[in-house]
Amino acid sequence: MLQQRTLKSLTKAVGVGIHSGQRVELTLRPAAANTGIVFRRVDLNTPVDIPVRADTVCDTRMATTVSPGGDPGGPKVQTIEHLLSACAGLGLDNLYVDINADEVPILDGSAASFVYLLQSAGIELQKAAKKFLRVKKTVEVRQGEGKRLMWAKLAPHHGYTLSFEIEFDNPAVSATGQQYVFDMGSGQYKREIARARTFGMTSDIELMRSRGLTLGGSMDNAIVVDDYRVLNADGLRYDDEFVKHKILDAIGDMQVVGYPLLAAYTSFKGGHALNNKLLRALLADETAYDIVSFENEADAPAGFAQLAPAW
Repeated sequence: MLQQRTLKSLTKAVGVGIHSGQRVELTLRPAAANTGIVFRRVDLNTPVDIPVRADTVCDTRMATTVSPGGDPGGPKVQTIEHLLSACAGLGLDNLYVDINADEVPILDGSAASFVYLLQSAGIELQKAAKKFLRVKKTVEVRQGEGKRLMWAKLAPHHGYTLSFEIEFDNPAVSATGQQYVFDMGSGQYKREIARARTFGMTSDIELMRSRGLTLGGSMDNAIVVDDYRVLNADGLRYDDEFVKHKILDAIGDMQVVGYPLLAAYTSFKGGHALNNKLLRALLADETAYDIVSFENEADAPAGFAQLAPAW
């Protein structure tokens, strides 16, 4: 049987929120089987639990944000996608995330630090079958027209692959790989995806900061690009780091559904908003998916049984 997973012990991190600039303390704790991933705002007079689900997403501008019941006026936790991506990459199903601010710390701008934290705590198999959301028919969402067209879709697939294509009007970005396909059953998440950092253009930074965004951003936690080149002294971690970070984000955004997917995800110029719109479209059609588990590991997609060992 493919089993659910949680942490063996708790682990902590301290950092800053990339948008808020606030100092944030984070504690990752084990959770019982079938709990899912739950954020807990421990800085409030009465701590508030926020389960990660598609319907608790309340904002998708520049990041994915959740709140109880998806209430935009309620307590929230923003920029959850990198941590969720790391959880998906390691196959973690159940986790409590205690946090003393409204934003997950950005750390180095990728998912690699979260992978390290989770693995250092140890991963424990639980006595419950791991549940997957299996896509049974293609669901697609589109936005814009002409040069502004963007789209994303989920199609049936016995496994989980993600294909992304980017298109930015920037020579430095255009000089790198524009398309990448990643197979979650390959066991290469940590090597091929986790280290890809978030990125921003100097032309956008002043506008975003005037709106109270990217207040904690720096070259220590993001790739910064001007009109012609990457400004970070150490350059890029991957030749195609920009598109790989979009896949990293998509993995985290798709994990919001509460289960690992069995699907082929494809996107052209998508982002957090389109990803959440895609999940909501999928869940709105009960004939488009089902929830499955594998009592016999041999029935699972290739590579998925290998993700099960506890570290």
